[in-house]
Amino acid sequence: MATTADIRNGMCIEYNNGYYTVVEFLHVKPGKGPAFVRTKLRNVQTGRVLENTFSVGVKLDEVRIERRPYQFLYKDEMGYNFMHTETFEQIVIPETSIIGVQFLKEGDIIEAMVHAESETVLYAELSAHVILTVTYTEPGLKGDTATNTLKPATVETGAEVRVPLFINEGEKIEIDTRDGSYVGRVK
Repeated sequence: MATTADIRNGMCIEYNNGYYTVVEFLHVKPGKGPAFVRTKLRNVQTGRVLENTFSVGVKLDEVRIERRPYQFLYKDEMGYNFMHTETFEQIVIPETSIIGVQFLKEGDIIEAMVHAESETVLYAELSAHVILTVTYTEPGLKGDTATNTLKPATVETGAEVRVPLFINEGEKIEIDTRDGSYVGRVK
């Protein structure tokens, strides 16, 4: 059990039946009335940020959440199967809990947020950028780089991304997994 005096950036608390990390906080002592702590909290599962004010001395449930590396093995009817890279323990994570799942390929390493006491996976995310091979796209036109026009392309995981006109089949491209946007061509 922690109090408002223990609040710090990055701290994870249980609040309103959810897990939240403290993004920022400010201890306010007005000239008139009691002191309070103004916070910005980010929901661990959804990423939604909310502002909340706590009175000084309020008890908070601090939660321990760990980041653990897992390697993707395969997908079956149960979900996505992963192996912990250090203990070789295998777990199944549902598709809805993985951020950027459409860019996941066999052997990729993800970071899973795990509730330390209950050992449940809250969510998992790929690295911010991945390198994938283009499997299908319309042929590009030589010298057509003056405009900022994009065309659809399918990558090796089956996901569709928008790429510049000069990208052809078989090329490796870098993709931002957070929004699915094209970052650049990889040599």
